[in-house]
Amino acid sequence: MHSFIAPAKHRGGCTSAAARSRALLYGHASALCSRGFTLVELMVTITVAAILLVIAVPSFSYMINSNRLTTTANAFIGALNTARMAAIQRNAAVQFCSNSATSNTTIDALATACGTNTGAVFASGPSATTTTQVLTAPPELSISSIQIHGTIQAIRFNGLGQGLTPGTATPFGTGTGSLVVDICSTVLSTNNHIQVNMVAGSIITTTTSTITGACP
Repeated sequence: MHSFIAPAKHRGGCTSAAARSRALLYGHASALCSRGFTLVELMVTITVAAILLVIAVPSFSYMINSNRLTTTANAFIGALNTARMAAIQRNAAVQFCSNSATSNTTIDALATACGTNTGAVFASGPSATTTTQVLTAPPELSISSIQIHGTIQAIRFNGLGQGLTPGTATPFGTGTGSLVVDICSTVLSTNNHIQVNMVAGSIITTTTSTITGACP
């Protein structure tokens, strides 16, 4: 014997409470109300989304630019380590290049090859007049917001892997300044500088700081 369900009375396109109860009891899902969002609900949702977006965008932008600064600093650290390893492997002089020809000096073909190839690495060749480029300048320097503050210090690594001031036998960072490069971001207001340092010709450290109005 089949049960009979009376037709539901619709109010504004929806079934009554009693009809919905019977529909759920007997599995007639089609009798249920299919109701969308009201204009007020939609406006509230859009407003909340807009507020969240306003809060999130500055934080997201800070994270991106902070990561760019850190990545650039790591690229310079990698270049210094590459120069050291190349000098040991080749048992020859290898130079980490400055952005200043004066810092690179013109004592030999290796120093001259550096020119102003910021952060590049060159190794001396089989003869005193030949050189080989081991590493190109960090590509992160092409980012407009990343700048070099001041002059990068050139480092000449010998066959023992010790970093020297070019033209001298003095290990870099002994008795003199230890700063190799100061990288800054023009779009960050805090923690906008990372300094890469070298002590005793081998120990590399970094320091993060906030400097106002000093980039580059």
